[in-house]
Amino acid sequence: MGKSVIRRRGILLVLSSPSGAGKTTITRALATADPQLAVSVSVTTRPPRAGEIDGTHYRFISRDEFEAMAAAGELLEYATVFGNRYGTPRAPILAALDAGTDIISDVDWQGTQQLKEKARADLVSVFVLPPSLEALEERLRRRAQDSDEVVRARMVKSSDEMSHWAEYDYVVVNQDLDESVRRVRAILDAERARRERQVGLAEFVNRLRRGA
Repeated sequence: MGKSVIRRRGILLVLSSPSGAGKTTITRALATADPQLAVSVSVTTRPPRAGEIDGTHYRFISRDEFEAMAAAGELLEYATVFGNRYGTPRAPILAALDAGTDIISDVDWQGTQQLKEKARADLVSVFVLPPSLEALEERLRRRAQDSDEVVRARMVKSSDEMSHWAEYDYVVVNQDLDESVRRVRAILDAERARRERQVGLAEFVNRLRRGA
């Protein structure tokens, strides 16, 4: 007998953390290992970093383009971080969720609050904490993408960011990257099994009762 597939609405899995705590690394590890998980491509006004590809890591757009998208309601969330604008395009996300595709995204606490207002039923939020401030600063300096001044600014900002941990559905302390990836994967698997996300479940059960 063929395998029965129950139609399911997609999940919008959001990871937040202070810069350097690991949200982007965890996001990419999960997406690489799971073909059912697509990475949300945000728009940003900041210039690309070394190795970043337009349309893969971000869509790099002008500030005028960004403000036009925000004004037209084309962004599910947007925020300003260190003078640069970041946002999540609405149309591709909602289309993917309707089609049963899960989306993973790393956004800050401001973006997560906006997503709660606009897509709460689809949202699963995870806050990633560093094991210590010393470890956080070491990771920021090790990635060598920012000046000492920017690193200091990010460390100052991290205290405010971490104060929002209680607003999230789940919290993961990123002591060990592989273990953190396993924990977030377990969260995703559990959320995929939620009854309310399986929109085809009633139809499936009715077929079972009819012996079909």
